[in-house]
Amino acid sequence: MEALEEKLGYRFANRALLENALTHSSYANENRAKGVQSNERLEFLGDSVLGMVVADYLYRTHPDLPEGDLTRTRAALVCEESLAEVAQVLELGAYLKLGKGEEAGGGRTRPSITADAVEAVLAAVYLDGGIGSARKLIQRFILDKEEEKSASRDYKTALQELVQRESGQVLGYQLIGSEGPDHAKIFSVEVDLNGQPIGQGKGRSKKEAEQMAAKAGMEKLKAK
Repeated sequence: MEALEEKLGYRFANRALLENALTHSSYANENRAKGVQSNERLEFLGDSVLGMVVADYLYRTHPDLPEGDLTRTRAALVCEESLAEVAQVLELGAYLKLGKGEEAGGGRTRPSITADAVEAVLAAVYLDGGIGSARKLIQRFILDKEEEKSASRDYKTALQELVQRESGQVLGYQLIGSEGPDHAKIFSVEVDLNGQPIGQGKGRSKKEAEQMAAKAGMEKLKAK
């Protein structure tokens, strides 16, 4: 357990919480007479803690994103695939308590099991050290990765790098229109290459519209 705590960067005051977080229902069922409890209740709590922290982070750091984009981004960050990746980094499967059948069936590497265990561990940290401790783990293992992915979605930078493969290329962005009431305007931007339009985009801010125009421009140039 100390090795796992080292990977987490968190020391439990009540290590029984961590033990519970790593106990799969298959193991608990086989040891019901001993009063062993599964991690399912912790998983339930961890799901809510994770969702709240991620939603709070996205709301504060992406003021231009509409509700639909925020929802999709949150879903991508808290999905089974994302959490299973965290479990791999922590090598969480090696610490799980599994029933004999689940062990034989490869449960230690099954994404559904390891992802649930991540949520349970987050809940254990929350109960042991409070929301601040849980937030630090979520930031380190999930949200910092979102920032890396966001950087890769900087279409303006990517388009600039693409056109600079040839010398003398000049990009320009022009606001070509806006619509809607002041509190919910939609801006339209056109991106030009050497004075010729190569893409248009819309967004709830000029910056977002420029990003969408750059994305359209990249797709057009790559198609050629």
